[in-house]
Amino acid sequence: MVQQVPLDPAAVAASAPEGGVIPLRDDLAYKQLVFVNIAFFGRAGQHRWVLIDAGIPGSAGRIRRAAAERFGEGVPPAAIIMTHGHFDHVGMVETLAAEWQVPVYAHPLERPYLDGSSAYPPADPTVGGGAMALLSPLYPRAPVNLGGLLRDLPADGSVPEMPGWCWLHTPGHSVGHVSLWRDSDRTLIAGDAVVTTAAESAYATATQAPELHGPPKYFTHDWLAAEASVATLAALEPALVLAGHGQALEGPAVAPALYRLAAEFRRLAVPPQGRFVEAPRRAEDGSAYDPP
Repeated sequence: MVQQVPLDPAAVAASAPEGGVIPLRDDLAYKQLVFVNIAFFGRAGQHRWVLIDAGIPGSAGRIRRAAAERFGEGVPPAAIIMTHGHFDHVGMVETLAAEWQVPVYAHPLERPYLDGSSAYPPADPTVGGGAMALLSPLYPRAPVNLGGLLRDLPADGSVPEMPGWCWLHTPGHSVGHVSLWRDSDRTLIAGDAVVTTAAESAYATATQAPELHGPPKYFTHDWLAAEASVATLAALEPALVLAGHGQALEGPAVAPALYRLAAEFRRLAVPPQGRFVEAPRRAEDGSAYDPP
């Protein structure tokens, strides 16, 4: 069964030398850390910048080196913005935030996963798709604790230290998941609301053929909310999409592909089986939050 929207390889936005920082806009770049992406907002050589997500455990050195490559040695960010708090996005956030003494911003519904008070619901290895899904029960789901450095994203939708951007609540993969949008050049930082590789498959994660997928199945706890979030993002008609997994995609084929994913979401994205397909975990009834 087809479970992706394929794109021509020409849709890959940019490339860089192995292990390097990949520029997308004058003020936006990203780095791939094994199987997840982090983003840097700020022009190269300038000392005012923002880190978006914080990689996997053990990646602090690579994040520091990438930041030094773009902004200069020893230049801390003005802030860290979290799309959500899964282990592969918060891997080094405690270490780096404490080292840099900078605020970390996230959606209020994501706060329990970032202040030590709640674990994520368990992963679901029954969704299929490959080794990444099969191994998902081994992935950490305990919270981090950012203490006094944790801040709520502003209620007006603005993004601290990122003028011209807004945050959009895009739940489903996580109850407090957000995506970042800049209307002036139609640039979308999607987090895991959509991804551009089959996150369930180790082979696809390694080869990274350009495709659009719904959120990683093994950690998505509310498929109806995820469907609504993808419809929200499709309506934006982005020119460039940087997701949490896979290569950044750009060009005229991206918006139609995202529309197709939204229109056929239940066929293309929702697994035929899975513990959260029929029994979602949600913030409203507290089921999204497990004891730490």
